[in-house]
Amino acid sequence: MNNHGRIAVSSWSLHRLLGVTHPHDLGTDAIGPREETFGPAKAELIELPALVAAHDIGRLEICSFHLPSRDAGYLAELKAAHAEAGVTLQTLLIEAGDLSDPATADRDAAWISGWVEVAAELGAENARIIAGKQKPERAALDLAAAKLNEIAARNDGSGVDLVTENWFDLLSTPDAVHYLLDRTEGRIGLNGDFGNWSGADKYERLGSIFGRASICHAKASFSDGRMDADDFGRCIETAETAGYAGPYTLIFDADNPDEWTGIETERAFVLERLAVREPAQ
Repeated sequence: MNNHGRIAVSSWSLHRLLGVTHPHDLGTDAIGPREETFGPAKAELIELPALVAAHDIGRLEICSFHLPSRDAGYLAELKAAHAEAGVTLQTLLIEAGDLSDPATADRDAAWISGWVEVAAELGAENARIIAGKQKPERAALDLAAAKLNEIAARNDGSGVDLVTENWFDLLSTPDAVHYLLDRTEGRIGLNGDFGNWSGADKYERLGSIFGRASICHAKASFSDGRMDADDFGRCIETAETAGYAGPYTLIFDADNPDEWTGIETERAFVLERLAVREPAQ
C-alpha cells in the first residue's frame, strides 16, 4: 500500500456536513428517526463517496448512525456509489453496544451481529465493534471476549474483518487490550485510536498496542484553528515504530477550521511524515 493509499476519512469527520443522524435503539434493528443533530444536511450520505474522491481520498469509514436505511435496495445503492467513485468502504463503525455488561451482553451481541451483516452487504472491509464500557476487570473482559467470539462465529464467512478499539473503560489500558485480543485468538483485530488515550504515558501505551492494529483513527487536536503538530507527529511516529502499516483514518472534530480544511491539514501532515520515514532510494 503506497502512502496515498494509506489515507482514509471517517463520516464522523464530516458530521456537520451530513448534519443528520439516526440514533440507535438496541432493542430493535429498525433505523432510528432522522434527527438534525448537527443542523440541516448539506449533503446526503450517498453523496459522500464522490465528495471524498473529489478531495483525493480513496478510503471511507461510515458511522452506523449516519445510515438512513438498512433496506437491501439502499445498501446496494450505497455500495454502488463507492464503486462509481473509486472509493473503498474501509469500515462500518458500529456505534453502540456493551458486550461487557451481563445485563446487556446477549442483546447487544445479537444487535451488533445484525450490523455486521449490513457491513457485509455494503462490501465493507471491516466492522468496528465496541468491546464494552465496564471497568477492565477480568470477568468483564472475559464476557466481552466470549461475546466477540460468538459474533465472529455467527458471521463466519461474511468477508468482513472484525475489529475492536482501545475505547471506553474496558479497553483503557494496554494490558486490557492485549488480554482481550489474546482471548479472541485472532478472530478480532484492532483499530488503534490516537485520541482515546491521554496522559504523560500516552505514547508508551499506544506503542504497546499499535503493532497489533490493522487500521487506526488518526485524530489530531486543534486549538483556535491550529493543529497540535507535536502530538500528532509523535502519535504517527509511535505507530510506525511499533510496526503499524495500515491506513490512517483522519478524524477531525473541532469547531475551527471547517471540516474539509481540517481534514486536508491532517492528510497533508500524515503524508509528509510518512514520506520523511521512507528509506532513501
